[in-house]
Amino acid sequence: MSAAQGVANAAGATPYFPLPQGTVVVTGAGGALCGTMARALGSIGMKVVVLDLREEAARVTRDAVVAGGGEALSFGCSVLDEPGLCRVYEEVAAAWGPPEFLVNGAGGNDPKASTGVEFLETSDPAWKGEAHFLNMDMEAFERSLRLNFMGTVIPTKVFSRGMVEKGRGSIVNIASMNSVVPLTKIPAYAAGKAAVANFTKWLAVHYSHAGVRVNAIAPGFVMTEQLAFLHRDQKTGESTPRATRTIAHTPMGRYAEPEELVGCLLWLLSDASRFVIGDVIPIDGGFSSYTI
Repeated sequence: MSAAQGVANAAGATPYFPLPQGTVVVTGAGGALCGTMARALGSIGMKVVVLDLREEAARVTRDAVVAGGGEALSFGCSVLDEPGLCRVYEEVAAAWGPPEFLVNGAGGNDPKASTGVEFLETSDPAWKGEAHFLNMDMEAFERSLRLNFMGTVIPTKVFSRGMVEKGRGSIVNIASMNSVVPLTKIPAYAAGKAAVANFTKWLAVHYSHAGVRVNAIAPGFVMTEQLAFLHRDQKTGESTPRATRTIAHTPMGRYAEPEELVGCLLWLLSDASRFVIGDVIPIDGGFSSYTI
């Protein structure tokens, strides 16, 4: 049985788990997380559009997809650049037809939109010198919020047009544990990812009669460059106290591997989840379930 056929039932008739086939756009695919997703999607025969702000990083992922036997195009473009994304859409449509799938993975945190402390302790005489909300850079806060939220909204507006016109398609947004509960120190990133979860639910309803499904994945903690600045001491490379607490609060006792998001992604993109819309699926090793 081919990858396109998926996992069939006992009688060998209709597949219980038909793998998605068609053209998929993956934003942020120059990074570790979405680069892994792009390679996985290419490996099952999907045509992959690799999109990243860093053109060279996009090419590296494209070449990896092709080296694995898949088909891929790469583009360097900001997810906040609507005219640029429209040009990408037109190029993809001319080459392969309008895409049927979209993975919104671009995002990130701005260290200037973070606090240096979890709690604002005004009893400490040095509190005014700490990095806290009252002296946070609001331009950085807005940049982070815009990247994570509008960086999902704008590509969705551009790339879902063909899906709506065809009457079929699936969109998977990459949310976060911050969509479930705001983590300390990173208020802008948390607010942006919470907005992504809310938008996912709103658009799922809006598109529910148009044949386009919208869902999200909320990853737990994956040791990427983005996470490292809070979880690895920049001088020694050792785990920070925050990292220790994170792992202690994750029942499986470790970080996630990028590959561990792929199964859920395939399910959400495929017709195996055809009655699933507006869901934000945690893949977090139990982090969101554990209290004490």
